[in-house]
Amino acid sequence: MDFIRLLLIVSALISVINLQGALGGIVCENLPMEVCAFSVSSSGARCVLEKSILRDGNVQHECQSSHVIAEKIKDWIETEECMNACGVERLAVGMSTDALVEGDFTRNLCSANCYNKCPNILELYFNLAAGEGIYLPRLCEAHRSGDRRMISEVIFGSKSSIVTQSFAVAPATIGFGDLKMSPASSPSATGF
Repeated sequence: MDFIRLLLIVSALISVINLQGALGGIVCENLPMEVCAFSVSSSGARCVLEKSILRDGNVQHECQSSHVIAEKIKDWIETEECMNACGVERLAVGMSTDALVEGDFTRNLCSANCYNKCPNILELYFNLAAGEGIYLPRLCEAHRSGDRRMISEVIFGSKSSIVTQSFAVAPATIGFGDLKMSPASSPSATGF
């Protein structure tokens, strides 16, 4: 199974190289989905794999140009070495900072093999994290030190939306014997 996947990726890369030579650069919409995520077009637009559900219920994936522009990188198809070192998936759909709260992902992203050798992925997550108020080098420093308190301070101190999304608790009824209490709701505009 891994051999077939590798063969598909290699053939997709070969077709991209041929396409790039014929068109003069990478166009996200022309990339096969196997190499879309973490690629950068010749204009600097980051490519993103999008998923849509067709009227007949089938799922369709297509590569599209995002509104996120790479600052220093153009015409880039990410390498398998960097995909593995950074712990990202070739068929990742969309772009999100949600993975930053997952310890395993952040450890991979902050590892020397990713942090020092994979500028494309690092730049993307640096900018995505900054958009959430998280300074990625500080988060990586905290992960390298293993200081859980520092990690929490970096993430929770950012007032990031990923914190509230990742750690949100659904309302529940709390029982104390016969007494039932529900979590307090927010105050109304009238005060009561």
